[in-house]
Amino acid sequence: MHPSLRSSAAWLLLALSLPASLQAAGLEIVRIVPAWHSAESFHRVTEYFGGKENTGGVTVLRSQSAELAGYYWFLRLKNPAAPVAGARFELQVITPAAPEPKTFTFAADIPAGSSLFQLGLTGGDWPKAKARPAAWHLRLLAADGTTLLARGSFLWELPGKP
Repeated sequence: MHPSLRSSAAWLLLALSLPASLQAAGLEIVRIVPAWHSAESFHRVTEYFGGKENTGGVTVLRSQSAELAGYYWFLRLKNPAAPVAGARFELQVITPAAPEPKTFTFAADIPAGSSLFQLGLTGGDWPKAKARPAAWHLRLLAADGTTLLARGSFLWELPGKP
């Protein structure tokens, strides 16, 4: 076999043997918008007829599922590859109430294509409506714990931060 063909075959075998989480490298956070949302901002007219929360196609994940009011990270993901089952978001936040980061996890299956998520720190997990995070860091982890993507606030990226 010609040496260049042997090299190409080796690269092909290496690429095919990579775990699925590494092949999901096409995942991208298009946008993140953190903001406080009152409980009333989640109520829709259709809920008065059916009783079930109408999220409008957004996957809403809360630290305390029974509580609506809280601080949310609204994010749009782009996934040009296959769906990612068993993933989880890991959100680390430094709040005005404590200097040490608190970590919250949210289980999520990531569909192929574009998707919207709202990750909310609700109930006792967020101090009050006017409070803002001092710094935050968000990672999307595969089922095996591999980091698929990460994004943090400006202050999180300063030297000396975890």
